[in-house]
Amino acid sequence: MASNQLGWSSDLLESPVKKTVSAQEASPGTSRDATQEKSDEVKILSVSDLNEQIRGLLEGTFGLIWIKGEISNFKKHTSGHCYFSLKDSKSQINAVMFRGSAAQLQFRPTDGMEVVIRGRVSVYSPRGNYQVYAELMEPLGLGSLQVAFEQLKAKLAAEGLFDPAKKRPLPALPRKIAVVTSPTGAAVRDILSVLKRRFAGLDVTIIPTNVQGKTAAQEIANAIDLANRIAKASAQNAYEVLIIGRGGGSMEDLWSFNEEIVARAIAASSIPTISAVGHEVDFTIADFVADVRAPTPSAAAEIVIRSAQEFTDKIRTLRDRSALSMKRYLLSRQQLAQGLEKRLVDPKRKLRDLVQRLDELQGRLEIATVNYFERLRAKIESIRSRVDSPERKILRLRDELNRYGARMNTRAHNAVTTLRMRLETKVGILETLSPLKVLGRGYSIVKKNEEIIREVAQVKSGDSLEVILHKGTLDVTVK
Repeated sequence: MASNQLGWSSDLLESPVKKTVSAQEASPGTSRDATQEKSDEVKILSVSDLNEQIRGLLEGTFGLIWIKGEISNFKKHTSGHCYFSLKDSKSQINAVMFRGSAAQLQFRPTDGMEVVIRGRVSVYSPRGNYQVYAELMEPLGLGSLQVAFEQLKAKLAAEGLFDPAKKRPLPALPRKIAVVTSPTGAAVRDILSVLKRRFAGLDVTIIPTNVQGKTAAQEIANAIDLANRIAKASAQNAYEVLIIGRGGGSMEDLWSFNEEIVARAIAASSIPTISAVGHEVDFTIADFVADVRAPTPSAAAEIVIRSAQEFTDKIRTLRDRSALSMKRYLLSRQQLAQGLEKRLVDPKRKLRDLVQRLDELQGRLEIATVNYFERLRAKIESIRSRVDSPERKILRLRDELNRYGARMNTRAHNAVTTLRMRLETKVGILETLSPLKVLGRGYSIVKKNEEIIREVAQVKSGDSLEVILHKGTLDVTVK
């Protein structure tokens, strides 16, 4: 039997079998048979076997459990499976929720959300990771439906589906009304009863649909789409108002009207919509998207059309106001005609007044013409008196030229005199400072190689010097 370095036979490594080894180190010379007599049982496991045993141990120990924690690293795979971690202040554990369970969630899990999950602890054998397989998830605090409601409300609001600018007014007197609701519920009876009482003979179409259950949301959306397709197919059958609603119930009962598919169907409707879901205290996503929200189905019927008596009263009021307005208009026209009649005069008298006015204007024109020409003549004489003859103008210019010439000669003479005096002053200063002036008083300048000698130490016996006098120079030698 071949063996490896650890002493295990190769066939023992292929499958988990029992092998006996000495409990204590054998002393030199101890035989294998003696070693096998005192032994412990050891089982060789593969990694997969170990993971499977751990899986069985975890699943058998914990079973179905509830865990509370905060979601982190949440990711929903394209397959529909959800992968995330569940953590608290001290530790975390990986978790997975498969597509079937994830599809039952009423809300959208996000990082940081506190939740409680129900599931089982097991091992993911390919990686040897132990994790929680979640079957159910509920948010802490608010219920899952309320969380889903708030999430969808925020999403649709961000897309502008609740924008008041998109709300359409309802027609004052709709000819055809469609109602999307259950055909057997109390809501449809209330709506029909109110419509009949307020305005008998209206054309009302009931588009039946379930309003509760797993398929209700899709059925409601389909019914809304059907009403719009009928309206587009024929102008004669076009509905002018669409009521979507049901009677009261719990949040779970009304949940179909909180589904995104219903909200988008209402938003896409070309027919003005009224949401009439539950009681006055109930609010659904459909209420926010619809053009008008009615607190109850009965209130929707009252909103959609006024009563026949209201229309009768309105017509009577308009008739009375119209008659009064016409009476006032005719009276004002009569008073205007009387005023115009009083202001009418005899045409001959009007013509005489116009002829007299014309004579007055003609006289004023003649006087104004004479005055204008007199002013013009006086202005010409004034200009003529101010204009000189060419000879006088030349003489005046010659005098001015002579005056300017004399003034310039005077200024030039004064300038030359001033400059001469300044020059003489400068020359005097230069003569005072000139070395030649000093030489004239008997002094001399001694140079050696063009360097002025100022002290005896600068020369020595035998040096040739140049002595500059006031008049002439002397070449001397020092002895």
